[in-house]
Amino acid sequence: MPQCEMCGADQASLTTTKVEGAELELCSSCTDFGTEVRDESTGSGGSKYSTSSSTGKSSASGSSSGASGSGGSSGGSTRPRDMFDDMDEIATDYDDQIRNARESRGLSQEELADQLNEKASLIRKLERGDTLPTDEVQRKLERALDISLVEGESVEDADWNGGDSGTMTLGDVVKRKD
Repeated sequence: MPQCEMCGADQASLTTTKVEGAELELCSSCTDFGTEVRDESTGSGGSKYSTSSSTGKSSASGSSSGASGSGGSSGGSTRPRDMFDDMDEIATDYDDQIRNARESRGLSQEELADQLNEKASLIRKLERGDTLPTDEVQRKLERALDISLVEGESVEDADWNGGDSGTMTLGDVVKRKD
């Protein structure tokens, strides 16, 4: 009998539900924590999750504006696109990368800021890890310092095998606030 991926309950039938960007097979009591995923043939107007390819911003209105992800779908996938598909993850050590690249070029924080047409305080905050760079600042830094701040697939992700539907569920790891 299939198990709910959130609470681990054995159920005869599970519903595919999108919770925080992940599609999970959930029992009827856990489906309230997300949005039910329907086949694309039912229309894209009813989904809470839609993205606009022109702005890259998420729209939670559920309107049928035709921005549900018709462009750039990966061959044969019937899963609806959401805002997480187009996001790049910034490297966890971005602050060290920026500092090391700047120092290897012999630049001060102020000189780098002038070169990027940004404030020196922003460079200080980035190097301390106090703030994440915006997409624009990230591109400027990558160009100026010849580095990549985008994180590739981590070893943990590559080694993880979701094929074992055995003992571990989200319910084993997460405490629900009811």
